[in-house]
Amino acid sequence: MFDYKLLSALAAVVEQAGFERAAQVLGLSQSAISQRIKLLEARIGQPVLIRATPPSPTEIGRRLLNHVQQVRLLERDLQSAVPALDDEGLPERLRIALNADSLATWWATAVGDFCADQHLLLDLVVEDQNVGLKRMRAGEVAACLCASERPVAGARSVLLGAMRYRALASPAFIARHFPGGVSAELLPKTPALVFGPDDFLQHRYLAMLGVDGGFEHHLCPSSEGFIRLTEAGLGWGLVPELQVREQLASGGLVELLPDKPIDVPLYWHHWRNGGQLLGQLTEHLTRSAPRWLVPLA
Repeated sequence: MFDYKLLSALAAVVEQAGFERAAQVLGLSQSAISQRIKLLEARIGQPVLIRATPPSPTEIGRRLLNHVQQVRLLERDLQSAVPALDDEGLPERLRIALNADSLATWWATAVGDFCADQHLLLDLVVEDQNVGLKRMRAGEVAACLCASERPVAGARSVLLGAMRYRALASPAFIARHFPGGVSAELLPKTPALVFGPDDFLQHRYLAMLGVDGGFEHHLCPSSEGFIRLTEAGLGWGLVPELQVREQLASGGLVELLPDKPIDVPLYWHHWRNGGQLLGQLTEHLTRSAPRWLVPLA
């Protein structure tokens, strides 16, 4: 039989990125958390954590994390059916990985009422849409919003729609770098803005235009900062249309190649045995997301 106090210690260490914060969350000493992890490893006969900064789960550790997250959600269903079992009355906490641009645009409005109605707290992990699924694979989250269609084992995925990105720059940047007019061939020779090392959207965009090879770029791991740098003329960037409607209307930002957007699909991944709460959130997102996302061609 599983000892869920030990599994909770493992989950807390991974979710809180360390033993000290895990101890604070569980109301225990750091020594007690360490002892629980050691006892868990002794019982299963192999390590569950890679002792690094931050700690990361081993393969068996990931399987245990997947299990304990699904158990938490199923326990909530049982507590709803048998209220006497819920002796704490605490809100449910759901750990979700999603891309920064969704968080900066449509996500909050989409889930606000649902979280209030369901007494749900969110623990959000921001990852680029191209790599967010690794968090589910590692057992660190119960759900994930990303660009990958294929789910991990034990999970399902549903297409919510696509975020439309447009290549934008400030008028001053365009005047400085494209005095004779914007062309696809000139884009790699002008400074671009990239969200991070895992962001290949600009590469895909240039390939779509028939342009290969590298390009000059700044790295800016902030959706809001990305807009500010674009407005300041540091570079051109692919920006969510949802995020810059005012700037486009006022002329503060200008599309480099009109009618050449690029759409990024967004798939919602969730555990099959995630309980009613995760199923209800999935249904809610399926209904509400099309208000902000475009159909995928």
